[in-house]
Amino acid sequence: MTRRRLSDRLAAQDVLWLDGGLASELERRGHDLDDPLWSAALLLSSPDAIAQVHTAYLQAGADVLVTASYQASDEGLRRRGLSPDQIDAVYDRSTALAKRARDAFARANPQRPPALVAASIGPYGAARADGSEYRGDYDVGRDALVAFHRRRMHRLAHDADVLACETIPCAVEVEALAVALGEVLPRHPGLQAWVSMSCRDDAHTSAGEPIEDAIAPALSVPGVAAIGVNCTAPQHIARLVARLVGMAGDRAVVVYPNAGEQWDAEAHRWSGDGTRPAPLSALANEWIALGARLVGGCCRTGPEHIAALRSGHDAG
Repeated sequence: MTRRRLSDRLAAQDVLWLDGGLASELERRGHDLDDPLWSAALLLSSPDAIAQVHTAYLQAGADVLVTASYQASDEGLRRRGLSPDQIDAVYDRSTALAKRARDAFARANPQRPPALVAASIGPYGAARADGSEYRGDYDVGRDALVAFHRRRMHRLAHDADVLACETIPCAVEVEALAVALGEVLPRHPGLQAWVSMSCRDDAHTSAGEPIEDAIAPALSVPGVAAIGVNCTAPQHIARLVARLVGMAGDRAVVVYPNAGEQWDAEAHRWSGDGTRPAPLSALANEWIALGARLVGGCCRTGPEHIAALRSGHDAG
């Protein structure tokens, strides 16, 4: 495959715009995601719906599409009765859908550089579907987390431009990801990654550790082109960017907050009204001024947010 390098795009473009929430946009379009696999369930039942959302984000101005593999895992898919070959086909489908949308949009819009496809590597807690990805209170050690991530990461690496290790709540999982990435990235020339934490405030991960300490292991891995924060309330992002820029070195800083709501793990829903596109875009200009280079949205943001982010920055 022809792989597009994240670092090359960053050298050519001051800011890369990520897409926004996939599951929340699918729900807004009428899809029921009350399922342990969350948005990944539609990889089995309604893959065209995922491709349509990818296209909507491209139309809104996204330069990077994140795949629907966040909550797909060997463990979760085995519980559905899938064989190893069928599990691999699900991972392959997640990248194929994003590539299909990217390539069709590029043919119709040759003035825009083709988007990058980032394979979502969600945290261990996502496979549990119990909210622990927002707490990091795992009862397993680093070696078990390495094993959890390794095989899925190998499979998704075949067709993606980037591995997006995202919504990571705790330091031990960053350590595990650093081990797995150190094995996987050298086997796939041109493949790069980002590692992005979820945070409870403007200084600490969801598990309560200083973000600088938690994300530090990712800096030791060649091929990690960006570090950052996602699925975190917008009001915390500016100070987190300032902390991360100070330690990122030649790596970019990636930020894609949620809409400011809280996840209710028992009710399996977000609470609150969320942030409308205009306030979020106004905040984003501050993040970019502080040094963020990849900017987008996470849960409960949609194409309208990404369009507002891009147009607000262009107008400024």
